[in-house]
Amino acid sequence: MSHRRLETKALAVPSSRLSRLTKLGGLASSIAGTVAAEVALHLARGHRPRIEDLLLTPANAMKVADELARMRGAAMKVGQLISMDAGDVLPPELAEIFARLRAEAHHMPGPQLKRVLTHAWGVDWRGRFQTFDVRPIAAASIGQVHRAQTTDGRALAIKVQYPGVRRSIDADVDNVASLMRVAGVVPRGVDIAPMLAEAKRQLHQEADYEREGQCLSQFGALLADRSEFRVPELHPDLTTKSVLAMSYLEGVPVDHLATAPQAERNRVMALLIDLLFRELFEFRLMQTDPNFANYRYAPATGQVVLLDFGATRAIPDDFPDLYRRLLRGGLAGERDGIRAAAHDIGFLAAGMPERLERAMLDMFEMSLEPLRRDTPFDFGASDLAVRMREAGMAMAEDREHFRIPPMDTLFLQRKFGGMYLLATRLRVQVNLRALIEPHL
Repeated sequence: MSHRRLETKALAVPSSRLSRLTKLGGLASSIAGTVAAEVALHLARGHRPRIEDLLLTPANAMKVADELARMRGAAMKVGQLISMDAGDVLPPELAEIFARLRAEAHHMPGPQLKRVLTHAWGVDWRGRFQTFDVRPIAAASIGQVHRAQTTDGRALAIKVQYPGVRRSIDADVDNVASLMRVAGVVPRGVDIAPMLAEAKRQLHQEADYEREGQCLSQFGALLADRSEFRVPELHPDLTTKSVLAMSYLEGVPVDHLATAPQAERNRVMALLIDLLFRELFEFRLMQTDPNFANYRYAPATGQVVLLDFGATRAIPDDFPDLYRRLLRGGLAGERDGIRAAAHDIGFLAAGMPERLERAMLDMFEMSLEPLRRDTPFDFGASDLAVRMREAGMAMAEDREHFRIPPMDTLFLQRKFGGMYLLATRLRVQVNLRALIEPHL
């Protein structure tokens, strides 16, 4: 789990509900003040501005993104969820700013880190380690990762949760939702209640590091016979609800492969796509966070290192067969079969206008283009991603009828989309039909 040392500055995480609420309240006031000043300026020029245009500005989005990055925890997670799952709903400049939240986080200062570890391991915890690097090698929305060596010689990666994250989840999500509405980030008419409920559920799971440790071990067992993959080993003696101890594995970020030989890029991406299909159809268990940082590459062995199992999700029993039906219909070009399966999965809703249903089915058929050919699909040379985004933006314009699909569907699509983005970034050439057919 080799990472470059973080360049972000140490910033204490606000751990009490009051301090977190005060920060968000201050941010809302700041945005409101900016808008009031802009309104006065427009009126002085004889213009009558639309309030949405003033709220929905890159400057305001930057303020929101910066404050969420400082707060971490649920606040940052909601920003990440909205940036990833509603990317086709947000204006591109805002989606880009919120995307920063997927890559940036400040880390805890040393004294705060020591208090958290003393609470988890007791006052004599230092005696269990030869070395413990207080500077993190990674920081994310609810925790940061440190290198350590135990006195009995184990090389570990230790994930430490930010203080107050678990008890502030529900309040944070509600506060951030209010802030998003005040800041005009969420289009009017889009019901984000299911997404917010899911953010709370997922965060409570992700904040339970004992559960993540179990998922880590589960994936390690499922892939024990696949030497192409490496999964860190759980160290239960040092793992608690707020600290996760696992073996440290060397590796570089998977997107560093962009300069590797074409054949190696193709091989690694084929492994990851095949793993995605196995998670859906065979394991019925999926790591649903497609952040590139969760995949690393070991140059010495060519192995793919899998990290971060906090967002692991059980696949509903009926989903594998529903997706088989959808994919079979798509590969055969049977529009009626596609429509029926898409309704059952929840892509298409009852009462949806015919034009929107037609647009969604067209978009789905477009997404199947790489699967319909029995030859390698060249992700680097294809304009499919651009066409898909344009189709998505066109559908999002129909805001009156825009609905967020069921959460299980959304998380599956998010993982598919993440894999597609990575394949495009690495400019791979992969025969997707050969990979999917064994599962159909």
